[in-house]
Amino acid sequence: MEASIVHSFFLIFAGAAVVASIALYTRQPMIIAYIALGALFGRYGFSLITEPKLMDQMSHIGIIFLLFLLGLDMQPSHLINMLKKAAWIALLSSIVFAAVGYMVAIAFGYTKTESLIIGIAMMFSSTIVCIKLLPTTVLHHKHTGELVVGLLLLQDMIAIGVLLELNSFAAGADNSAVQFLRPLIALPLLVGGAFLFVKYILIKLITKFDRFHEYIFLVSIGWCLSMAVLAESLGLSAEMGAFIAGVALATSPISQYIATHLKPLRDFFLILFFFTIGASFDFSLLGVVIVPALILAISSMLIKPVVFRFLLKGIKEDASTSWEVGFRLGQVSEFSLLIAYLAANIGLIGTAASNVIQATAILSFALSTYVVILNYPNPIAISDKLRRD
Repeated sequence: MEASIVHSFFLIFAGAAVVASIALYTRQPMIIAYIALGALFGRYGFSLITEPKLMDQMSHIGIIFLLFLLGLDMQPSHLINMLKKAAWIALLSSIVFAAVGYMVAIAFGYTKTESLIIGIAMMFSSTIVCIKLLPTTVLHHKHTGELVVGLLLLQDMIAIGVLLELNSFAAGADNSAVQFLRPLIALPLLVGGAFLFVKYILIKLITKFDRFHEYIFLVSIGWCLSMAVLAESLGLSAEMGAFIAGVALATSPISQYIATHLKPLRDFFLILFFFTIGASFDFSLLGVVIVPALILAISSMLIKPVVFRFLLKGIKEDASTSWEVGFRLGQVSEFSLLIAYLAANIGLIGTAASNVIQATAILSFALSTYVVILNYPNPIAISDKLRRD
């Protein structure tokens, strides 16, 4: 096992260094290069990576750190105001996107249940891609960044509800009410407990031992992962727990120091995440799923900006901000991948429908990344004029 992990890490990171160099020379986004490397080295390519499940679990840690660092940049008062404004927008837009996905899937002959799952998968935008392409020191504190993050959080809450419903379907109807009530009760308790713990314990510990940088680093990671595990045990997602952990620390002056020092760790695990996306796709079904997946991905890119432009107009947002938010949210989510895996495992959808969702996610990640890096400020822009970090 140890040799296998070392060998896998060598292939992933040495390979990522090579493809990243090629991507930069050819002026392509590095996210796409990582996904392509996964497809090349994964079990449906040259089968060089022998521990795909382990890589998938480790890449999940990158998402947790990403949400923790995002929380460190969000002031609680601004976040609450934005969530109040954007709640109805997130709900209406999700219904529209689900309807589009359902109609496309029905047109390609999928069953009503499969079409419904495909439609649900279209409802959400990728937290990882959107935040990865937000300028880390500029946009998080500006209005556009707050809108994007607020909508993503509301979509994530809807996605958690969908996953809970699928889990209850798998477990049997008897547990469904309990599974829904538990997170509704747990969320306010988790938020309140996090803020109290930070105020009365964590900040005092950090203040007392702030001379020891290693200690701050250690406590930060421990706090992030503790909240992630606690949230998961309460029926929420690990990502939501990590985000709450970050927001609870955001009012402290130490938050920016922590954010700066955890970014390399986040990037390490995010490379694993994008690699795993490419490595997990079954290319033997590409001929069957490529046409509907391409139509769904392009529909997502074209329809989401229009819908968000129309809905954001209702809360007095200007046209340029609305279009930018729409294009930044123009892809399918990593939650869609989870929905596809879970629905396939419990027999709600077939392999072809599951791979349509996976292919749509990969294509929409790629298309959305190109649109954003070529048109809006972001940390990995090809143009020096648009690069903000």
